[in-house]
Amino acid sequence: MASMPAEAEPNGNQHDGGPQPDDKEKSQGDINEAANVAQSSGVSSQKSKETDEKVEKQEEDHAKGKKQQKDDKQPDGGYDSTPIPYAPPGYTVRITFHKAENLPMADINSFSSDPFVVATLSTGLPTRHKEDPPLIWRTPTVRRNVDPEWQQDWIVANIPAAGFRLKCRLYDEDPADHDDRLGNVVITVPSVSEQWEGIRHQQYKIKKRMGSKRAYLMRAIAVCLKTAHDMSGYLYLSVEVLGRTETDEGGRAYTVGPMWWTKHFSPLLGRIAGRKEPGEDNESNHTCKSKKAERYNFQANQFQFQGPVPPELYHRYVEFKSFVKGMFTSSGIQGYLLSKALHHQHASVYNFDRTTEYGQFEGPSKETTLKFLDLVHYDQGGRIFTYVLTLDSLFRFTETGKEFGIDFLSKHTMHSDVSAYIAYSGEFFIRRLKHKNRPPPEEGGHNKSHPANEISNGPPNDDAPNDPGYYEIVIDNDSGTYRPNGALLPKLKEFLQQNLPGLKVVTLDCQKDAELEAKMKKEQREAKEKEGDHIIYRQMSRGSSISSSDLDELDEAEREQREHRGVLGQAKHEITMVGKSRQAHWKTVVQGKGGDVEAGAATGGVQKEGAAAADHESRTHDITKADDSNR
Repeated sequence: MASMPAEAEPNGNQHDGGPQPDDKEKSQGDINEAANVAQSSGVSSQKSKETDEKVEKQEEDHAKGKKQQKDDKQPDGGYDSTPIPYAPPGYTVRITFHKAENLPMADINSFSSDPFVVATLSTGLPTRHKEDPPLIWRTPTVRRNVDPEWQQDWIVANIPAAGFRLKCRLYDEDPADHDDRLGNVVITVPSVSEQWEGIRHQQYKIKKRMGSKRAYLMRAIAVCLKTAHDMSGYLYLSVEVLGRTETDEGGRAYTVGPMWWTKHFSPLLGRIAGRKEPGEDNESNHTCKSKKAERYNFQANQFQFQGPVPPELYHRYVEFKSFVKGMFTSSGIQGYLLSKALHHQHASVYNFDRTTEYGQFEGPSKETTLKFLDLVHYDQGGRIFTYVLTLDSLFRFTETGKEFGIDFLSKHTMHSDVSAYIAYSGEFFIRRLKHKNRPPPEEGGHNKSHPANEISNGPPNDDAPNDPGYYEIVIDNDSGTYRPNGALLPKLKEFLQQNLPGLKVVTLDCQKDAELEAKMKKEQREAKEKEGDHIIYRQMSRGSSISSSDLDELDEAEREQREHRGVLGQAKHEITMVGKSRQAHWKTVVQGKGGDVEAGAATGGVQKEGAAAADHESRTHDITKADDSNR
């Protein structure tokens, strides 16, 4: 067993090590101490002098950036030129989430849990702004298991010599209600170096204080019935230093890998947005007396790129209205309601359930590019996507269009999960080229692209070719929420080329290239109308089908939303739906209809086809009920 730092003792007896009031002084002291150690280790006086000059320049640029923001007469927000505070290069660290044991039982019906871990990593490095988000990592969900195994790695670069603090929150996934907290583990590592032995498959006791009382009550009952042997749960972790981070600046920590992706499905949002599986014709169904149930779906995607994001990509929300600041800071009644509604929308769109698909890659490759093209369905159907790139290289995107604005207060704010600062945002679409070895037509190449031109050997009549060289991503900065600086599009292009090798990247400034952008998006929409929807959505849930009796009621609900809801009305509706959904969920649990096991199965029980079914059915009923009460 490797030796452990004093603050990271086994069985969870570690200090919290949270930020103290003198963190700035401590961080500066860490920087000075690291510089002194480097100098005493034989670094030349000339290099030490260059380091001092770099620190002074960073401090000067930081002060200029603050002054520029203060003197700016435009609405606060948009591009922020504040540089990253300088620090010596840190260390690249691999954190491994091995497994957990003896977790509490959050599911009453199965006496089990669907556990996952959300880890938050913080360091003593000073940030550009106090609202900069911490580094966060989520493991996949392990189904119906109180002794889950993940074996999931998280590689983070630029961990300072002063160490880090890792807080692991364990949850039970529950799409029909809210995720139940199963407990916490906090690990504080006071120092890191290449000589540090690390942490090897260490056991940490899970703190029950923040866990679900109901889940631990069920665990206690299981212990009394001798179906379980211990009330305490444990999390097993490893931490290993891989070496110095290869960079000149260590002012920020960032995720290196792996490059994971997730695909999320939402049948109810699919119905509202009009996204349904092929083979269903709206007109014919509405003219028939006996309507056939339709299968609707809405897809949201996340792709963790390899960091770091270029330091110049740093944008804050724009305070174009008086209520916007309150929305991002949850200040005041109006701001609190709007913020709560947007957080709920984000959780609904990026909802984890049994249908969520996971995957990962070690680093950028042809396979990562092909997976990205698969998530956007190549060049099928003339789709346009809304995206947000976070400060830690997480790329979130969904299809956009006028039909997708029915139930969203703000698309980019929803995608960012109401984050004050992001790297970049806008819209993009994919086109297939006739000649893969020629530049795209937008860059002067003698080439043709689909949409806009009929090209053989691909959609809509043939399968898409599995070669990234045949495709281009056309990406812009069309976002009123953050108003990204168009002059930084080349930085975004370089970043995407590094993470999606083989894919051609074309950038459009929504102001300077407004005419060309409007023309190309019009061609996308025309292709969408002409080619229709050729996606085969997969939804392994009874709730993915909406019965014919629900169609007219949902249509009426949509009309009510368009005609009567303002911004505050929409926020109030979102919060009301959360409460009603939870109430409906617990009613089904009490009545025995919301169980995860169906009685009478020959094999001892049949798994419910999707936890999202109860959520979908209760929400569909609640929308109708709410609109009936309004009328």
